[in-house]
Amino acid sequence: MSETSVLSQEPVRAGNGRSGPVLGPLGLFTLLLGAALPLIDFFIVNVALPTIDHDLAAGPALLELVIAGYGLSYAVLLVLGGRLGDMFGRQRLFLVGMAAFGLTSLACGLAPDAWTLVGARVAQGAAAALMMPQVLATIQAATAGPRRARAMSLYGATAGLSMVAGQILGGVLVAADIAGSGWRAVFLVNVPVALIGLVLAVRSVPRTRAERPAPVDVPGTLLLTVALVTLLAPLTEGRAAGWPLWTWIALAVFPLAAVAFYRVERRADRQGRTPLVPPSLFAQVSLRRGLALVLPFSIGFGGFMFVIAVAMQQGAGMGAVASGLALAPMALAFFVASLAGPRLVVRYGSRIVTAGSVLQAVGISVLALTVWDTWPHVGFVELLPGVALAGFGQGLQLPVIFRIVLSDVPMERAGVGSGVMVTTQQSALALGVATLGSLFLSLVTSAGMREALTVTLLVQLGMVVLVGLLSLRLPRTVN
Repeated sequence: MSETSVLSQEPVRAGNGRSGPVLGPLGLFTLLLGAALPLIDFFIVNVALPTIDHDLAAGPALLELVIAGYGLSYAVLLVLGGRLGDMFGRQRLFLVGMAAFGLTSLACGLAPDAWTLVGARVAQGAAAALMMPQVLATIQAATAGPRRARAMSLYGATAGLSMVAGQILGGVLVAADIAGSGWRAVFLVNVPVALIGLVLAVRSVPRTRAERPAPVDVPGTLLLTVALVTLLAPLTEGRAAGWPLWTWIALAVFPLAAVAFYRVERRADRQGRTPLVPPSLFAQVSLRRGLALVLPFSIGFGGFMFVIAVAMQQGAGMGAVASGLALAPMALAFFVASLAGPRLVVRYGSRIVTAGSVLQAVGISVLALTVWDTWPHVGFVELLPGVALAGFGQGLQLPVIFRIVLSDVPMERAGVGSGVMVTTQQSALALGVATLGSLFLSLVTSAGMREALTVTLLVQLGMVVLVGLLSLRLPRTVN
């Protein structure tokens, strides 16, 4: 079956001289909407946790599962979601994922107890894993040249904005208490958005798939699942559960599962089969070095967003709206920087990432000094300089990093490449919540809120410095 644009009855050119599907403005908007929803929902819960705890008597361990259950299923299934899109068609999987995301969001919003909410969140993460990889794979397959560069920049901007906007939106929805819904609104708001997304996707998202799709790599999928679960689950739940025996057993299993996964994938790659994550994919310098930046960037960012939400509400006494809006300057600065990024990249190449890390480091340093000097009397005005500088720096980094990671991925591996990148990002975000979150909460008990927040910000500063140093190894020219 030939692939043609959904906007025309005739084949069109994707921008590189070959006939094929084309992604129009409405299609790109729809894909970016699909990219925003999973990231918003990873962070939107942070400011709703106190009210969820109050209404459902969840307790610390279950509250962390509300976040971790979503993050785990999302991270574990992302690469598989990319492979299924290559096999069955990316538009089809995008539609299935969008519909499932709407239904599971409804289940989260109607959950009668904490365990039901955790189960619905796990299912919601699985739905996101079906939808998200199709976004980048479709952009890779249906754009080229300047149009692809512009689309990738917009994707990076959307990803960054979504992570900040999630907490702002969550605070507004919880405080608004629409029709007495309270925290449930942070999930129910997804339902009409998903319906709109479905209608738009049918009309505007082009149908693409791999020319020679590979079958599902069952051993690789199972081993990747074991590796990610045995790492993320104990790190997320260990502190709240008191570090029981199962957490140590899981952490001991993780390196064994990771090594077994690598060996199985390498053997399949050498035998000419297509593994879930082909090791040969990492022969591309741009992908390998780009992913090395995604890890520390996302660990620091995921931990920061969780810690700042808890600190502002429980330590500084801010309400849900105030704690969310305190991050509005970060979102605005990120948006401005992401708009300027494509023009700056043309002139300065990947050194924009280095410059962004310097600005972010200055912003985090200002935040740490502000917290140390003024705590607990911090509010929007006191936080403004630090969060704005940090946001501007992040906006210069993230869109460019994403663009670099996928710049040399072949068309036939678009789904796998995007799945690997988003899995790395999502796993790192969850790891950041688990590690920096546990560090912060432990220090709150032993040293106090001011000291805990300051130390956590300094750890994130170390992550930012690492990103800056690694950025010096990126290919200077960005395709």
